Amino acid sequence: MPITPIKFAKDLIRKEFSARRDALSAEERASRSAKICATAENLVSFKHADIVLLYAPIKSEIDVMPIALCALERGKRVAFPRCDKETRTMKFHFISSFDDFEIGAYGIREPREELPIYDPSSTVGSTICFLPGLAFDVYGYRLGYGKGYYDKFLNVYSGCTIGVTYTELIHNSLPKGKFDVPCNIMLTEKGIKTIKIEKK
Repeated sequence: MPITPIKFAKDLIRKEFSARRDALSAEERASRSAKICATAENLVSFKHADIVLLYAPIKSEIDVMPIALCALERGKRVAFPRCDKETRTMKFHFISSFDDFEIGAYGIREPREELPIYDPSSTVGSTICFLPGLAFDVYGYRLGYGKGYYDKFLNVYSGCTIGVTYTELIHNSLPKGKFDVPCNIMLTEKGIKTIKIEKK
């Protein structure tokens, strides 16, 4: 399969921004993650959400698990993704505690397969989704690992999306494909980041 100019450009940014994130010490990442989680828990959209979609962090990703604990304590429904490698799609399953995880695709903690599924087309309730990413840009677009799981999900999801990132992982303008959609809110260790409106 030929490498398109967009994919080539994205891969270069992935390499650079992954190195930037990995360069932060574990202590610095933990401190920044805690600040991001504190900001998230005070968002109006979080306070009023019935359903919270999160991700289980790997490697140097921002740790959003405290948000999950907070949501569960407040009586919200919390779901995490479970990936299907064959179709490169993912479904969010509801958990009631961290005991509901198992090690799944790519060595990531995933909810057990038999747990209830969040269906964006039929599940009732106000929903927010916290997005991981190797990079975001000032317009709210994200750059993931290139597998396309979130791209496919976000094209059928209509709830609020919240990108979480470090300030040095914000790009001026990421290369975009036809399936890329911007997030509604972006959080960094410095608080809420204003998202620019992209000129058409």
